Amino acid sequence: MNNIQHDTLFKKMEEWAPVSLAYEWDPVGLQVGNVAEATKKVMITLDVTEAVVDEAVQYGVNLIISHHPLLFKAIQHIDAQSPKGKIIQKLLKYDITVYASHTNLDIAEGGVNDMLASALAVKQTRPLLPTQSESFLKVVVFVPEDYASSMKEALGNSGAGHIGNYSHCSFETDGTGSFKPLEGSNPFIGNPHQVEEVKERRIETIVEENKLSETIQVMKEAHPYEEVAYDVYPVQQSGKTYGLGRIGEVDSPVSLLEFCEHVKSALDMDHLRFAGDENKPIQKVAILGGSGEKYISRALEQYADVYITGDTTFHPVQDAIDAGLAVIDAGHYIEKVMKEHTRKYIINEFPDLDVVVSAVNTNPYQFI
Repeated sequence: MNNIQHDTLFKKMEEWAPVSLAYEWDPVGLQVGNVAEATKKVMITLDVTEAVVDEAVQYGVNLIISHHPLLFKAIQHIDAQSPKGKIIQKLLKYDITVYASHTNLDIAEGGVNDMLASALAVKQTRPLLPTQSESFLKVVVFVPEDYASSMKEALGNSGAGHIGNYSHCSFETDGTGSFKPLEGSNPFIGNPHQVEEVKERRIETIVEENKLSETIQVMKEAHPYEEVAYDVYPVQQSGKTYGLGRIGEVDSPVSLLEFCEHVKSALDMDHLRFAGDENKPIQKVAILGGSGEKYISRALEQYADVYITGDTTFHPVQDAIDAGLAVIDAGHYIEKVMKEHTRKYIINEFPDLDVVVSAVNTNPYQFI
């Protein structure tokens, strides 16, 4: 029987899309509910609407994971007669918890924008708008020789020592540690009030700054001494660059019109808007799921042939095509790609968990 709690699942989601990647204004994480509840059934959705909550009730779901936050703007009171109030009341009535992974999932490696790029066969991608780079610290710890291997394993398993496509990276040197246990100590090696010398190993590794606390905790738990000698140093190098959107290339140039048809097919769309010469050759592609109009200039700076996003308006698009950039407004709803990918991620991490994708179309637009 499944005994996973919501907060266990949240932590796993945040291994994929860390909250630290989200924009400061973005209220990601727990929206409504109780993190300590046992997870019975999960539903993945782009938005939390009343229809989605009704669907969750119908299928016995007690955890909804959404891309767009339900509580995007602060509310001062909950009016059960208002649209938002009705949703909150129903969620509480049926003990349904809501968790949102928004701009952190947009920015994360393998997140929404990578999903879109992959669906469109856009390769050799990089962030369109870099937002941050990994900051590293050097951690050095001194352990008795017999504990060096277990310490390196513990540090590596905690996430320290990850460099590019390599994990458990470290360096070690031999030396002699000395110490005198004082009154009240309980030394693992040596006797109180006597200086002890021990053959030790200096183990050094690298860790992302936001994982330092966890690494130090793991290090202390793996160390046999009651007082652990360790150092933390800043380093100049940086790691992966994270950011919104992606820019890359398709294998061979096609016309804008042909590329539009490709977008429709790949993203399962009946329609889209585009601007530009339909015969324009397209090879370098910029894409940003959601509302990306304000980043048109960035796509131009990166010499993209076409920019795919949603929620564009007349004059900015007119300026874009005058500057030589074709624009495909595929709509905000293309972010629905996150539903199936998120379901697969959770099932891969928790094979016994029942996870479904919402069938509700939350796109507010209809077309005739």
